[in-house]
Amino acid sequence: MTVTEAGARTYEVRTYGCQMNVHDSERLSGLLEDAGYVRAPEGETADVIVFNTCAVRENADNRLYGNLGHLRPIKMAREGMQIAVGGCLAQKDQGEIVRKAPWVDVVFGTHNIGSLPVLLERARIAQEAQVEIKDSLETFPSTLPTRRESAYAAWVAISVGCNNTCTFCIVPSLRGKEKDRRPGDILSEIRTLVDQGVLEITLLGQNVNTYGVEFGDRLAFGKLLRACGDVEGLERVRFTSPHPAAFTDDVIHAMAETPNVVHQLHMPLQSGSDRVLKAMRRSYRAERYLGIIDRVRAAMPDAAISTDIIVGFPGETEEDFQQTLDVVRASRFANAFTFQYSIRPGTPAATMEDQVPKAVVQERYERLVALQEEISWEENKKQVGRTLEVLIAEGEGRKDDATHRLSGRAADNRLVHLAAVDARPGDMVTAEVTYAAPHHLVADTVVSVRRTRAGDAWEARQAAPSAGSAVSLGMPTIGRPPAEAAPSSACSAHS
Repeated sequence: MTVTEAGARTYEVRTYGCQMNVHDSERLSGLLEDAGYVRAPEGETADVIVFNTCAVRENADNRLYGNLGHLRPIKMAREGMQIAVGGCLAQKDQGEIVRKAPWVDVVFGTHNIGSLPVLLERARIAQEAQVEIKDSLETFPSTLPTRRESAYAAWVAISVGCNNTCTFCIVPSLRGKEKDRRPGDILSEIRTLVDQGVLEITLLGQNVNTYGVEFGDRLAFGKLLRACGDVEGLERVRFTSPHPAAFTDDVIHAMAETPNVVHQLHMPLQSGSDRVLKAMRRSYRAERYLGIIDRVRAAMPDAAISTDIIVGFPGETEEDFQQTLDVVRASRFANAFTFQYSIRPGTPAATMEDQVPKAVVQERYERLVALQEEISWEENKKQVGRTLEVLIAEGEGRKDDATHRLSGRAADNRLVHLAAVDARPGDMVTAEVTYAAPHHLVADTVVSVRRTRAGDAWEARQAAPSAGSAVSLGMPTIGRPPAEAAPSSACSAHS
């Protein structure tokens, strides 16, 4: 067992999946630290390893059991080590995990993450596995302690769960029906974060724009965006992900009229074929989707719009695929997260006839990616010569050390690499774009550097770092806080 200077047990959280899982992992880390654990130093095996799992990917279970198998001999040789498995796969498989991997100590679901410290202690005392899966939400995650990964940007969950029944998605059955937080609680959390130095928040929900359904206010999300505009010191507000079927004009107006709500929209398309959208149980059609984009751009001509698209859904024909390409051409997305359809056990689509052959899916996927790359590059070239304010970030520029650059995000979420200047993560750098590539911009002409409270908060963290490294993301995400360039799958793809 690793013993720190304070004699505390160490932990590590390994996260796979969507933004909601990343947010939950911040809560799991906070719960463990509140219970007296400390983060394991980088490169050392922790006393407690927690897997926060995803059930969306086709081979999610193989990945989990492979990782558990690798840890088995380490655990057997190390007295007191514990392994916990939570998240969507745990909610789905429940007791199956302990049957297949009897060396696991704790299994908990999506509805009771707050139980983790107690379950670990129970398992330690009883010397047997503790499996606790709740059918409904026990405590809203945002009321739990947290250990946030960024000093300058934060997730704020406004709802959990989903009321949709998309045929390719298992998330509603694992996360349950939508549960909404009260606006006052959300705004209180945001103000607390801003007081701690956070400049940018991302409102998070499986379908953020259905927020308010639980307390009967269909305009609640637009009102919430406007209320964020009254929070002094909050410079950027993002949200992910809205559902096109529920997207209303009051949200567009709120985005356009609230100064700190950025002109960036991530809105999943999934398919441009009305026939496929119907088979997916997506309650909108291509015309409605394009109409939303037209109205967003009319209100905010500089808006950067991104999306998720699934290629090769069961029954998709070449004609259906061409309709998707048509919508992509018309939409002019800044970027798109593209996914090859794969069977998700437990979803209606898994048993549909006319599964598209893998080779066909691959060929269509490559055509879609090539088209979107071309559009992304053309849209990025339009940014050359513009002056942007960039929020300096950690981890966005993987080659920054070699290139002697800083990296961060413009307000519209485009990745920008900057000439090296005296700025910290959390500071704002204003610079002129000098070069455009499909997935990033270069801004070598720096106009000014603005030191911020967020930069001060980041600097304070460096002066008194906690042991260990950041939450290990099994999959990066769009939005804030930053991870890597693009996800290979995510629950947000199913919004």
